[in-house]
Parts: sequence; structure tokens; C-alpha cells
Amino acid sequence: MLDDLAEILLTPEEIATEVERLAARLVRDYEGQTPLLVGVLKGSAVFLADLVRALPLPVAVDFISVAGYGAERSTSGVVRIRKDLDENIEGRDVLIVEGIIDTGLTLSYLLRNFRTRQPRSLRVCAFLDKPAQRIIDLQVDYVGRRIPDRFVVGYGLDYRERYRNLPLIGVLKASVLDR
Repeated sequence: MLDDLAEILLTPEEIATEVERLAARLVRDYEGQTPLLVGVLKGSAVFLADLVRALPLPVAVDFISVAGYGAERSTSGVVRIRKDLDENIEGRDVLIVEGIIDTGLTLSYLLRNFRTRQPRSLRVCAFLDKPAQRIIDLQVDYVGRRIPDRFVVGYGLDYRERYRNLPLIGVLKASVLDR
């Protein structure tokens, strides 16, 4: 799988450093609270697992799965829920956890949807932010790293359900994307 990468953007050590930095900020901001961390499947699963282990405060965890209609590497802007939350978020401190934010369409949809459910607070934590792809202007409260407009895989992020298990963030070679 490493042969399919054009370059490595973040090593496992750099990833661990970012997770610890984000966890420290969350500890300060959620002191005395029990936030509900909502992982957006599937891309956030690895990051969420590391983040939860790095948090020395009580947390609850839930997952949501959403899908966009369209081609594999682009979106039509239509989002639908595949798996909804199991937990009621009314009156709770909710933190949406994303592996990567690019266009902002999915996150915008989730924020609108969650606000109708009346959480006490609603924030967003993304491991990666690709602002060059942004279609919708969004506030992301916690960001691990901003990355260039490249197609990345690893650390939970995939291409055709492959590469999620890489312990790093890498850029796929163009020849792999053209297969």
C-alpha cells in the first residue's frame, strides 16, 4: 500500500502529537462536562478512538453515518443519513468528530440537523481540514492540520475502502486514482 503513495503528509508521530494537542484543548473547554463525541463514519473512526483515549475526562460516544450521492471522489451536494444517532442529544454538549472536512456539505447538513435536536452546545473537531475544497463557509472549532488540495488516505481515510489502516496520512499517486 505504501507504494501507492506519492508522499507522506503526516507520520504516525506527527499524528499522535496533533491528537494530544487537540485533546488538551478539549480538556480545557469541556472541564466539568461530559461531552457526547459523535463520530462521522467511517473516516473518523480511527481518529475518534485515539482522541477518546487521550481525554482524561468523562465522555460519551455515538456514531452517525451519512452518504452523498454522486461520483466516488466528488459530491452532488445531496446528503442522506444511513445510520442515525442512538443517543438523544437534547440538552447535551455535542462534539462532531470528523476525519477530514473538504467541501463542507456533509458537515453543514449535520450541523443543521443537529441544531433541530436542541443540544446545549454544538462544536466540531476535525483531524484534517482541506479549505481549498470548501463550498460552504463553516466554523470548525478544533482542527488538527490544514492540508493542501490533495487526495489523502490513511488514518481512517480511504479510497474505494482501501488504505484506512495506514498509520499515517499520505497522498495517493495520480496513477492509483486513475485505475
